[in-house]
Amino acid sequence: MTLLDTSTIDRLLAGDHDDPHSILGAQPAPGGRGLVVRAYHPDATAAECLIDRREAVPMEREKDGLFSCELPKAKFPLRYRLRFHFEGGQTWERGDPYRFEPTLGDVDLHLFNEGTHRRLWEKLGANPATVDGETGTAFAVWAPNARRVSVVGDWCRWDGRLFPMRRLGSSGVWELFVPGVEPGALYKYEIFTREGVPRIKTDPFATAMEMPPETASVVYRSEHQWGDDQWMTQRPKRDHPREPMLIYEVHLGSWARVPEEGDRFLTYREAAERLVAHCTRLGFTHIELLPISEHPFYGSWGYQ
Repeated sequence: MTLLDTSTIDRLLAGDHDDPHSILGAQPAPGGRGLVVRAYHPDATAAECLIDRREAVPMEREKDGLFSCELPKAKFPLRYRLRFHFEGGQTWERGDPYRFEPTLGDVDLHLFNEGTHRRLWEKLGANPATVDGETGTAFAVWAPNARRVSVVGDWCRWDGRLFPMRRLGSSGVWELFVPGVEPGALYKYEIFTREGVPRIKTDPFATAMEMPPETASVVYRSEHQWGDDQWMTQRPKRDHPREPMLIYEVHLGSWARVPEEGDRFLTYREAAERLVAHCTRLGFTHIELLPISEHPFYGSWGYQ
């Protein structure tokens, strides 16, 4: 087995490597003789590479949870999964995040660096996707001053050693597609500062969050089917400057609660029905929502 140099291994194991895809996953074997697959789990006692979900190739331990195997006849693109073994007989079979190409392309990064990307929510944050036949979630976050960023969640016991992300050039964007992570999963980012201090952060591009006092972001996919075709068709035909307008400004977090259920907030669906009926009854024509993003103190209405 061809070993990596000690300094490269030590940087990866110490969580100080910003390009784990150059080490983990499938790599060209020396001399062009097939491929080498590397995988990392610090608590595993053994590992296997599953080719086409059938053939289990034992992996050799290189150092402290880093495993590898040579596949002399393999070539790119290589589809495989990993199976880790632990003390007590437990196993964990999963797809390998380090076999996928970046989910952000050169055009995305160019527009992002220019500040002209108009659909960033489709690239940053947590976006469920299917890549090369595997379903999972594409994670991306902007952290230009970080030494290392990992995505952590309830699906990996919040262990920042398991899924380090790669830095995409000089953009400051870190990215990783993790197969098997589905909508509803909780996640955050573990960010190592320039000083090497770990910080656990929620996702500024998250489309769903846990309810306070919990603080994790939630992987989410909208299944909403819009039914406003008639309204959208009529909208450009109306003369808005000459029509009466009376705006009802409202903060949803404090407008109404459900005292019978622990004084919880209304869901958007609950609030929609009650709020529209309330505003219609009072003669309002428009509704303006105060900040709907998460903020630390609801009494501030998001201005704090």
